[in-house]
Amino acid sequence: MSMRIRNLSRRRIALLSTVALIACGVAGGAYAYFVDTGPGQASASTGSLQPVTVAALAGATPASSLLPGGTGDVVLRVSNPNAYAVTLTSVTGNGTITADAGHPSCTTTGVTFTGQTGMSTTIAASSTMLVHLPGAASMSAASSNGCQGATFSIPVSITVQLG
Repeated sequence: MSMRIRNLSRRRIALLSTVALIACGVAGGAYAYFVDTGPGQASASTGSLQPVTVAALAGATPASSLLPGGTGDVVLRVSNPNAYAVTLTSVTGNGTITADAGHPSCTTTGVTFTGQTGMSTTIAASSTMLVHLPGAASMSAASSNGCQGATFSIPVSITVQLG
């Protein structure tokens, strides 16, 4: 019987020692995690967002032409000079729509731009991207005859966000 007691005692001692070591290890780790302090310095700086620009694409041929009573595509060139991507979220009209200089008799263009919202077009870092806006321009039947064959400048503003 004394052998049995000794075996049980050794097992209990081994088990208690293991539990004690685990408890000390967890408590020591928790103590170090929550109590550890020390002197030091840190610094951070913020960058500044460089302007993302939009321009008409010279010589662009949209997939659909603008005709009186119909709609046509608008093509933009968006340039992101930043070192990180931005997301184009909207394009809105921002001024008077005019015909090219070769069509001086296009006095009433009848052209309107439909703002584009809810967009999610990623413009990669340090890149330029063509953005096609299908059916974003429309032309009323009130347009003057001198507008036939004209190319229209549609001033727009864009909204971008990081990412």
